[in-house]
Amino acid sequence: VAAQKCRKRKLNAILNLEEDVCNLQTQKESLKKEHSQCSKSINQIKQKLNNLYHDIFSRLRDDQGKPVNPCQYVIHCSSNGSVFIIPKHLAKSEQKQDNRKE
Repeated sequence: VAAQKCRKRKLNAILNLEEDVCNLQTQKESLKKEHSQCSKSINQIKQKLNNLYHDIFSRLRDDQGKPVNPCQYVIHCSSNGSVFIIPKHLAKSEQKQDNRKE
């Protein structure tokens, strides 16, 4: 009787573990789908941001009316919502200062 109860407990434990594995596999597949959707969304947002960036720079002109070179300037958004076009070398030095503060 003791051996029979032991085998029954072992069988129940195995069945519970198999159920857990099945649930975890289902959860894994669900997370994979969610990850894929998030990656697609991120790529779409990056593309939209890139398009916006190019659209903004295509419309910008310097004091002489020449197009602003996006290779030399960056768009900078401050914490108060202001947007600036600044030279890249200034943006890099500003990032270094922000990193030092952190």
